[in-house]
Amino acid sequence: MSKAFEISRRRFVEAMGAASVLGVVGLSGCTGAKRASDTGEEGQGGNADTITFAQGADPRGLDPAYVDDGESAKIMCNIYDTLLRYDTQTCDVVPGLADMPDISEDGLTYTFKLHEGVKFHDGTDCNAAAVKASIERQLEPSRTEDMPYASFVFGAEDTGAGVASVEAPDDTTLVITLRAASTPFIKNMAMALAAPVVAPSAFEAGTSNESPVGSGPYKFVSWSKGENVVLEANEDYWDAERMPQTKNVIFRFIAENSSRVTALNNGEVDIIDGIDASVVPTITDAGNELFEEDGMNINYMAFRNDEGQFTDVAARKAFCQAVNVEEMVKSLYGDYAGVATSVMPLWMAPYDEDIQQTAYDPEAAKAAFAELGITSCTMLAYTNPRPYNSIGGQALAEAIQGYLADAGVDMEIVSYDWTTYQTKVETDKFDVCLYGWVGDNGDPDNFMNLLADENVSMNVGRFRNDEYNALIQQGLATEEGAERDEIYKQCEQMVAEQMPWMVISHAKNLAGYSPKVQGFYYHPTGVVHLEGVTKSA
Repeated sequence: MSKAFEISRRRFVEAMGAASVLGVVGLSGCTGAKRASDTGEEGQGGNADTITFAQGADPRGLDPAYVDDGESAKIMCNIYDTLLRYDTQTCDVVPGLADMPDISEDGLTYTFKLHEGVKFHDGTDCNAAAVKASIERQLEPSRTEDMPYASFVFGAEDTGAGVASVEAPDDTTLVITLRAASTPFIKNMAMALAAPVVAPSAFEAGTSNESPVGSGPYKFVSWSKGENVVLEANEDYWDAERMPQTKNVIFRFIAENSSRVTALNNGEVDIIDGIDASVVPTITDAGNELFEEDGMNINYMAFRNDEGQFTDVAARKAFCQAVNVEEMVKSLYGDYAGVATSVMPLWMAPYDEDIQQTAYDPEAAKAAFAELGITSCTMLAYTNPRPYNSIGGQALAEAIQGYLADAGVDMEIVSYDWTTYQTKVETDKFDVCLYGWVGDNGDPDNFMNLLADENVSMNVGRFRNDEYNALIQQGLATEEGAERDEIYKQCEQMVAEQMPWMVISHAKNLAGYSPKVQGFYYHPTGVVHLEGVTKSA
């Protein structure tokens, strides 16, 4: 282990008040989440009519058309409905606002039958015309640059794929026509970002990102920036099987991991996420429960591929050779993250177990940096914990910084809180930046398409490769099976060779909760549906 890394790791451990790292057996992310057991035990917490969930940051916004982050998604999935939705514990698609669609033989036309009489929280009709309007605002030419997920979910005209038209022949019929067949489209209609149906009354008034109006199990009450978002049960919810079981839900924002743990142990909150390995014993020793499962995510560092020192693959290779990723992951995350060998999680088809990332070779890195004349670089990092990086960006950045120092490169770290950071990676100059991704739908396109996306909020390293993009389009139009799997394996191989990212780890989904809480689960897509969660008095 390098001296520089050991110093960085020691600083992290001291800051977090490290305890022994305990291992707990996890489940595969898209094959079933573990629910909190209905023990009925007495525990911490206040009013049984209120569930308080503590997360690491404010949402970026509350209109799914304008955000791309998990903190927003966790809140929004309780406010909005989607045409289709995922099963509560898997990525299997089931009916939502509509029944499963009829699909034409050519795979281009999807006809949805909507439930009758559904109302938005403001009393307006959630009918086919409303769904049409909610989708069409995200299609070209209405689409704006601040709609990060629109092209990801609904496609883009210049690619020859995506949504061509949306029609509402009557109140309960919606017809979506695609430009080209798309295997993941049906899964996209259940996603927590872009796909949720927003009341036209809200987005036409320009208030939907601050005062959201949906048709979901909970209604928006208030948003106190830096403090909390308050929701209340929708007593008129249309889905009798998913009626909210708790009157109030509060999403509280606590940036520091240790502070969230303290709040849970003191009974100030009922559920927390963003847990790192060092605090697990603190949670369980206090009598609280631990939720754990394998995550559907990737923690990575992106190179700036379009300008600067790392446009050359030789420079990117030198950087990757300088960092002992396996050592770093084991030291920082213990048993709660696995070393990434590809963009996709190891358990997710069609993950290619033969893919090899650049091997650690500090002497080769040092020689290459000297030959290339690279003596310094700048990294952008975030401070908050993320679902794919529970320790936060600063500790990870400092670990990488230590390895670079051993290779003769002085790396400056520029850090911001998560909300600010998302803007900075789009606007500021940098050489490398930390980022990550939580899968939205369990489809390989959802991971591999990131490096083909034209939107820099998705493709933060600005990677552009025509051959790669062509493979992505081919994968979209190919039916599930061996042929499609082979396409994505080719994509995985190209990423390993071109190194637009240095892939780091796949984190487990971890949450701590009071033993008073029953029915809690953390969905593989990283969201928390709270309508079925209760708390004993």
